[in-house]
Amino acid sequence: MTEDLLRVRGLTTRYFTAEGQINAVEDVSFDLRDGEVFGIVGESGSGKSVTGRSLIDLIESPGRIVDGEVWFRNADLADRFEGDADVGVDGDYVDLRTVSQRERDRLRGTAFSMVFQDPLSSFNPSVTVGEQIAEAVESQRRASANPRSTRAKTRDYGLLSFFADAVDPRGGYVSEESMDRAVELLAEVDIPDPARRAEEYPHQFSGGMLQRAMVAQALAVEPDVLIADEPTTALDVTIQAQLLELLSDIQDETGMSILLITHNLGVIARLASRIGVMYAGEIVERGDREDVLQRPANPYTQGLLDSIPRMDATTERRALEPIGGNVPGLNDADLGDHCYFADRCPKQERECLEHKPAERSVPGEPGHVARCVLVGEENATGEDDPTTATGEDDTARPTGGDGTAGPADGDQLEERADD
Repeated sequence: MTEDLLRVRGLTTRYFTAEGQINAVEDVSFDLRDGEVFGIVGESGSGKSVTGRSLIDLIESPGRIVDGEVWFRNADLADRFEGDADVGVDGDYVDLRTVSQRERDRLRGTAFSMVFQDPLSSFNPSVTVGEQIAEAVESQRRASANPRSTRAKTRDYGLLSFFADAVDPRGGYVSEESMDRAVELLAEVDIPDPARRAEEYPHQFSGGMLQRAMVAQALAVEPDVLIADEPTTALDVTIQAQLLELLSDIQDETGMSILLITHNLGVIARLASRIGVMYAGEIVERGDREDVLQRPANPYTQGLLDSIPRMDATTERRALEPIGGNVPGLNDADLGDHCYFADRCPKQERECLEHKPAERSVPGEPGHVARCVLVGEENATGEDDPTTATGEDDTARPTGGDGTAGPADGDQLEERADD
């Protein structure tokens, strides 16, 4: 069985604003396995991007990660912190929420990398694309030269070094080898004429090419975990398909683990092996792709599937069934202690309004869990470790949470999304 690379438990992120406390991420738990693509899907405003940023500690003020654990499997890191009373260590796993800020920053540039939604705002407009990718390569090279130190060599490059290189034309932070590697990375992500393109600035790239360049920059640090946050946003369908194929090829070649964040179920069906459905800051359903997409146990997941255009067997287009209402505001004063989807749910029961539902396992589907009272009470999972909820009998394969069949398979869902 594939081993977990990342174990997220009870991750909670708040924004403390003048209008009140915003519950952006609420008690999120999931596992990311070696070499897999785990997809997080949901409507805009559901907390997907904040979850990804929380994993690598990129939450800016007035936001703050207030609770949770992020267990990362790294034997060298575990050996280094073994015996440190302030750091959580469990075998080869280290709780990154207990290590120093400097250590988390170092891991963000070596073990973790991220592809952001808007590449144009993520690149420095005054520096060539090649130079920016080469800086990431150089940072990785210098950090790797002394991997067991929280103070990598790249941190020794300060103001005095900058001025010395400024007056010495032979100097510079980026080596010739790193620049050559940047050109290689541009070629690997299918940028035509990569040597020439490396000398160009971000505004000279098209949207699709700049997104590819951002993937190249993320790969420059050779990460264990790549967080791809809406990588196909604002791209036409042809470029989307090319980028998804590129990510799939890279994942197959490198074996890295990918956390894929998107609102597009077609993208999820194409790439992810397991899925977490997010709503109002919570993961309301998660499990294997086939289980979640074919037999959704939460009415919200079913609603997302029903909102996708599809062609039936007679080629007649079915009417869309959009989810009524809007995603609730995440202000703590307005959320209350009940199911956040209750006021939009067509199957609302009194119990939904009385308390927040626990995460329960779906009978006969190991690893498939949902926060919904429609999943039987006898299958309620323990609160200590919600990710361990599994069923024992794999013979019973129910349909959807409402008794209806979900989409036939991931390929069909891709076709529905592309129609």
